[in-house]
Amino acid sequence: MRTVSRFALCILLTLLFGMTTQAQAQEAEPEIDMGEPEAAPTGELGTAADPSGEIDSAAAEPEAATPQPKAGGSAKEKEAAVGDARDSWKDIVVVIRKPFLKMNRIELAPYTGLTLNDNMIRHFALTAQASYWLTDVLAVGGEGQYFSKNTLETFDLVARQDRRLPTLNEYLYGGALNFHYVPMYAKFAMFKNIVHLEGMFTLGIGVTKSRVIPRDPANQSWDNTLITPNLGFSMRVFLTKFMTLNLSFRDYIFNDKYESVTRGEDPNETLEQAMAASNGQLVNHIMFQVGLSFWFPTSFRYTTFR
Repeated sequence: MRTVSRFALCILLTLLFGMTTQAQAQEAEPEIDMGEPEAAPTGELGTAADPSGEIDSAAAEPEAATPQPKAGGSAKEKEAAVGDARDSWKDIVVVIRKPFLKMNRIELAPYTGLTLNDNMIRHFALTAQASYWLTDVLAVGGEGQYFSKNTLETFDLVARQDRRLPTLNEYLYGGALNFHYVPMYAKFAMFKNIVHLEGMFTLGIGVTKSRVIPRDPANQSWDNTLITPNLGFSMRVFLTKFMTLNLSFRDYIFNDKYESVTRGEDPNETLEQAMAASNGQLVNHIMFQVGLSFWFPTSFRYTTFR
């Protein structure tokens, strides 16, 4: 029992000693009065006229130097001064609207073109196209073509060197129903002017009339009516509000019928027999075309705000 009493007495004395030490430490620290501001020494901040040591913030802080416009600055810089009221609308940047609208307008476009992928016969084409624009990017229209041919030097060289006449057909005219879609619009600077242009895809279906050119001029020729799907890509440059410059590549695809290589072996062969013996071949008639478009009405009106 005495051992337990001594042990408890030691614990009690230890707790009392720790509490006394903590109280002395708290008394040694000065209390901070949040109600009154701490006074600065008179020698540092106070003056003879103001012994309280308070400082007037307006007098203590140096006045901000007002920036003066440079001597060589522009008129706008001289007029603008710090603190002047500014109009908020002057900071708004307006995006320039498209300079050309096509919706609900009719496009009439004459073209001229030539064949690119035939090294023996070249066709020149005069094309007239009319389109109605349902929206600013989608149109439906039709075209008509008239062709004229011109044989190239390769045709004569093969005949002279190989003593064989090439089998050729000429194209007479054609027509198509086309659909146009404009997915691209761009602009660039040239000679301090902004040039606006767009890219257009075309897909259509039509007919082409071709004519067989007999190797023997004594033989009779015949015409073929060919179903002709076509596809192409065009670039359009806007010149005025009613006129544009067009550059296009078109591929007219058809299965043409050519004179048989055995024609002439039978002197009694009729034209119907020659037509039945003709050979079919898939043709990609690729043309490059240049033309102008004229738009009606010749002017348009914006229906939305900037």
